[in-house]
Amino acid sequence: MTKHILEKLAKEYVGTVDFLAINADDSREVLEQFHVSGIPTVIALRDGKVVGRVTGFQNETGYRSMFMALANGSKVKVSMTTFDRYLRLGAGALLGLVGLFTGSWLVAGLGGLVAFLGIYDRCPIWVGVSKLLKRGLTRS
Repeated sequence: MTKHILEKLAKEYVGTVDFLAINADDSREVLEQFHVSGIPTVIALRDGKVVGRVTGFQNETGYRSMFMALANGSKVKVSMTTFDRYLRLGAGALLGLVGLFTGSWLVAGLGGLVAFLGIYDRCPIWVGVSKLLKRGLTRS
C-alpha cells in the first residue's frame, strides 16, 4: 500500500524529487547504513544527508508533505495524523486509569508515556530539549 502511494507521488514530482524503492531483503547494507529498524521506512535525503524519516505507514497526505518539502527545499516534517494523536492520548489515558485503579504505578506511568507520545511534537519543553540533544550529538 505504501509503495503505491510513493510511486504515485514520484510521478507527480518527477524532475524535482528522485524516488528510489529499495527491497529490504536484498539490501542489508543500506538498512544498516541508515539504521532502518522498521518497514516501511521512508528516508528523505538532501545533498546526501538525511533530512527526514518516517517509519510505519503514513497516509498520502503525510507522504505528500514530505515530497513537497523536498521539492521546495524546506524543512521535511511529517506530522502525526489527528487519528494517531487521539489514539495515543486515548490509549495512554486508558492505561493510566487501569494503573491507578489496580495500584500499578508502572502501568500508570506507561499510560502517561503513551499519552505524551500523542502530544510530544507540540510540547515546547520537549522541542527545546530535543534541539539541544540533537545539537550535542552532531558535535560529537
